[in-house]
Amino acid sequence: MERDGQLELYGIVADRLKEAHARVRALQVPEGVRMALSRKLLVITSAAKHDLADAAKRLERLMNDLDEGRFPEDPDTDGSP
Repeated sequence: MERDGQLELYGIVADRLKEAHARVRALQVPEGVRMALSRKLLVITSAAKHDLADAAKRLERLMNDLDEGRFPEDPDTDGSP
């Protein structure tokens, strides 16, 4: 029975990752920010292979950040106005 739950979680995480990738592609942000978000998604994808529950939590946090407009700093800027 636990295996069924694990398979269901894989499906949920896979669907959410697809949604997250689509959202990141559609964002109107500098390329450096988009690349940082894409790297986060790659880390989450990799983590899902080893610890699915942790990957699901990380993905949920990232999706919440996207919902609330919290993005990483653009590494191509020096922070000055």
